[in-house]
Parts: sequence; C-alpha cells; structure tokens
Amino acid sequence: MSTDDALEITHETTPNRDGWMLSLRKTVARRPRPHGDEAPRRPVLIVPGYGMNSFIFGFHPTGRSLEHHLAWRGFEVWSVDFRAQGRSRSTGGALTGWGLDELATIDTTAAVAHVLDRTDTGASQVDLIGCSLGTSIMLAHAVLGDRERLGSLVAFGGPLRWAQVHPLVALAFRSPWLAAALPFKGTRRMAELALPLLLKTPLMSIYLNPQSSDMSRWREMIATVEDPIPQINGEIARWILDRDLTLQGTNITKAVEGLGNPLLCVVARQDGIVPAETARSPYLHSGAELKALLEVGDEKLPHAHADLFLSREAEARVFEPTAEWLARPTSGIAGV
Repeated sequence: MSTDDALEITHETTPNRDGWMLSLRKTVARRPRPHGDEAPRRPVLIVPGYGMNSFIFGFHPTGRSLEHHLAWRGFEVWSVDFRAQGRSRSTGGALTGWGLDELATIDTTAAVAHVLDRTDTGASQVDLIGCSLGTSIMLAHAVLGDRERLGSLVAFGGPLRWAQVHPLVALAFRSPWLAAALPFKGTRRMAELALPLLLKTPLMSIYLNPQSSDMSRWREMIATVEDPIPQINGEIARWILDRDLTLQGTNITKAVEGLGNPLLCVVARQDGIVPAETARSPYLHSGAELKALLEVGDEKLPHAHADLFLSREAEARVFEPTAEWLARPTSGIAGV
C-alpha cells in the first residue's frame, strides 16, 4: 500500500434484533483522491454473497482491494458480515431456520441503520454494493425494506432472474429438497485441500481464472469461505427452477421493475457461477432512469465470478469505474 492513501480501518458491531451481533468494518483513507468535488459523499455498504464473508472486499493479492480503492476515491466504506459469517456472533440466534428473507429484511436493515447512525458523512442515505448473492439480498431489501434510506445500488455479478444456468450449478441445485437437507461443514478446510488441484484444471475457470488473477496468495483468499446454509441452498434450488426469487409472496424480479434507485450492473463475461445473461438481469429489469451496464472480460483477460475482485486489472476495470459512477451516476453501456 502506498503511503499517500494510508487507511484507517475500524471494526464495529450491531445487534440485528434476531439473536445475532453483526460485525461491520469501516474503511476510510487519510489522504483520499476523490472524483470531482470533495464534499462528503454517501457512505457505501458492501453486502456479501453465498458461502462467503466480507474478507475478500478488503483483500487483493497485488494491488488495492475494493474497499481500499473506494476509500482512496473519497468514500466512507463499510462491509458487513451477516449472521453466521466472519466476525459476527450469535447471542442466542440459531444456525438454522432462516434464509434469504431474514438476510434481506433483518440483517441488511440492521446494517444500514448502523451505518447511517455512525457515519461521519452526515448523509441520510447509504449506497449499497451487492456482491454475487449479495446483489439479490440488496435488491430484495430495496423492495421489501425501507428504500428511502437507500441511494444508488451496484450489482457485482449477481442474479435476479436465472435466465441462464451453468450445467454444474444446475446439477448442484437440481433438487430443492435435497439441497436444503444436506448440511455443509468444514467448507474452508475442503477448499484448502482442493484448491491446489482445481487450479490445474479448466473447471476452476467458471469461478476464477489464474491467467487473470494472481493465485500466489490463495491460502489467504480462502479466509472468505464460509459454510453454505442448507435453507438458503434449498431457496436457491427453487429459485433456479422458477427463474425468479419469491420472498414474502413478492416476485422480486417484477418488484425491481418499480425500483427507481440508480443502478450500476457489473457483469463478468466469462462467469460460470452467475452467467452473464443472468448477471445482466438486474440491469434489464430495473425501473431506474439512471442505470448503467459495465461488462468486463475478454479472451485475452477472461473474467469469471471472483475475478471481479481479484484480477490484476480489477482496480482499473471494475473498482475505478464503480467509484466514478457512484460519484456521478449516469446511464449507458460499457465494456472493458
């Protein structure tokens, strides 16, 4: 890290009022270089996705991480660990019996409230960045929660409508009942054992491309891995079959069509976890007047799911366009 944009990182906690103490990480730069004027911007809250915690948002093997870059560009950046993720801890809450609804309407609500209560910006709204399944949680929160507290929304490689499903993902989630019935334990340890072998096979490319991302620090990267939640597995399986997610009797895709928050949709063209046609769905269905589509990756430098955060070009191709758009939301289609 260069000395001209040294970071101040603090860890905070907040109760979700459902038996969990959520962990949040705040990142600001001591000497930022913001786009445009230096007036305080809305705080940015990053929402994690499936089987992961917030670690990866503050990590990059060779350059600035997503958190670091946004902070350098003048944003007050927050990341949250939901229940059963990262540093969050149970205060009586169960490890089962909850799913996407609770993450969207309880945990995200608590995180947004904490950020707005603790921000130094004086803002009354927060911008959200949803990563992978965090995109779906973010959009469900915007539909079912208090959208008046939300500013701009950014979707990083996340599904809304499953317009396309990779065959391996379809196989893994072919049965909602089976997906919900199978417990998962020790996933991080399994990743530690399997990753050195997977890196030598083409199978890895649906998630991460060694030709695009430096994998020399893979042992650190797997700190972001968490055990998947069986109920959420079942919900994803049903969602893939139905194509659209339904929570509280609401079709989230159709409801997003009435959502006016400015939206940036970031798509990894070579993604096999959330294929490009599916990752474009937030952009295609958003009712926002200000919405933009950023597509990343080509044959020379392919970008799959995790490359959005880890590739050698992530700062230039993903983080910087995101920071610039958050500073001045616009409409349009781009590809880099």
